[in-house]
Amino acid sequence: MELLKSVMRLAVCASLLMPGLLPAQTAPENIAVDASAQSTPLPHFWEQMFGSGRAILSLRESYRQDIRDVKKVADFQYVRFHGILDDEVGVYGENAQGMPIYNFTYVDQIYDGLLQNGVRPYVEISFMPKQMAAQMDYHPFWYHPIVSPPKDYAKWDDLITQFVRHLVDRYGIEEVAQWYFEVWNEPNIDFWKGRPAQETYFQLYDHTARAIKAVNPRLRVGGPSTAQAAWVGALIDHAVKNNVPLDFVSSHIYGDEKVSKVFHDNEQISRDQMVCRGTRKMHDEIAASARPNMPLIVSEFGAGFKSLHSRDSLYMGPWLADTIRQCDGLANMMSYWTFSDVFEEQGVAKTPFHGGFGLLAVGGIPKPSYNAFALMHLLGDVRISDPAQNVLVTRRKDGTLVLAVWNLVDPGSHGNNQEVHLTFSHVKPHAHVSIHRLDATHGDVLVAYQKMGSPRYPTPAQIQEMRKASEMGPPERARLKNSSFTLDLPVNGLAVIEIK
Repeated sequence: MELLKSVMRLAVCASLLMPGLLPAQTAPENIAVDASAQSTPLPHFWEQMFGSGRAILSLRESYRQDIRDVKKVADFQYVRFHGILDDEVGVYGENAQGMPIYNFTYVDQIYDGLLQNGVRPYVEISFMPKQMAAQMDYHPFWYHPIVSPPKDYAKWDDLITQFVRHLVDRYGIEEVAQWYFEVWNEPNIDFWKGRPAQETYFQLYDHTARAIKAVNPRLRVGGPSTAQAAWVGALIDHAVKNNVPLDFVSSHIYGDEKVSKVFHDNEQISRDQMVCRGTRKMHDEIAASARPNMPLIVSEFGAGFKSLHSRDSLYMGPWLADTIRQCDGLANMMSYWTFSDVFEEQGVAKTPFHGGFGLLAVGGIPKPSYNAFALMHLLGDVRISDPAQNVLVTRRKDGTLVLAVWNLVDPGSHGNNQEVHLTFSHVKPHAHVSIHRLDATHGDVLVAYQKMGSPRYPTPAQIQEMRKASEMGPPERARLKNSSFTLDLPVNGLAVIEIK
């Protein structure tokens, strides 16, 4: 953060000392948009589900308020989190004779809170209750979940049966049949200590899936919920060969993954390409499998799990737009990690903008990523063939043409402002245009935060000031001139254009 502040101060000083110096600009880009070109459906796969921290956090009012705020800008239907079986939720215990004791008090409060705020659970079955663990394998997360296999699969089967039966009894099968049950989290890395990892995970999956289906065959269960787009084809093969229930497959992929971990080679793949390259890998494995129509859910994705500051920055706008363009048609749902910085995997947040995964910073302050999802929600439900790699053209049911246009520059790289000249065919030559912008002067709260001295503990008044500063403002109004329109995009600027 200190390095980022220093860079920003130098940039401001340079602009004050040399007011005549204009931002660098590349040659104008000419893009022809044919509103009658071939089109395909565009389900809003990127905004139907979001990830969040662990289960117990959902009892906080700040978490629930963040759900409500994200619901205002995204078609948010499901939420996923870790740890519904963790000891802090209190689901499982044993008496002195080693007999199970079940308690679903917090489970009810957790899921009631989601449903009351308009989202359904995507139930990640994790992690291992202490009294059921084969060994005390703690994950290094701040809250130290246990990632051991169970010591007794008969007890595990009964836990899953009692847990799922309770959900069906409380909420009804018509409701719970609309949920998803995902077995574990990232068993191919340090979230699972069974060895060999894949073989022992498949054992866990088999027991869990069969127990869920035994409660009611309408319930949906899947996995492997791996990191790095792994084991998707392998789980399908295993399920087919062993007649194990499998309703969907899931995995995770981030922009800064190591290529060697995902593709097992040394190809150079950029951060803005990795998520969709990894998703295509999984899509192709499914297509080549014995279950070629198996639904694919990318239950975690993001620009990076290591690159902290980019998650708070304007980069997220064009990155999200370009990811939607590339990933369209490859997955049924993609779940951005996460909707909120009410999140404690690395401990309690020490400052509002610490590079957290969330769309909303501590205090419910919208980041540029929040605004990016708001702009992408404006897209239509039909996609028109791409005229360029930095444009996404869509149409709504009412006939409104909606374009996203962006100027993507990777963090740490030098970029220039871009002039884009758009020429339209099969559109009224003087149609009205609305332009929504996300850039340094439209919706970038970091500018306001730095101006107030980057306080570690902002006051309620400062939080309100930042929320106001995060607003993108009303759209610009214009008209086409002879079916054309020119747009200036700063570095990592994103614009969404509506032509009615």
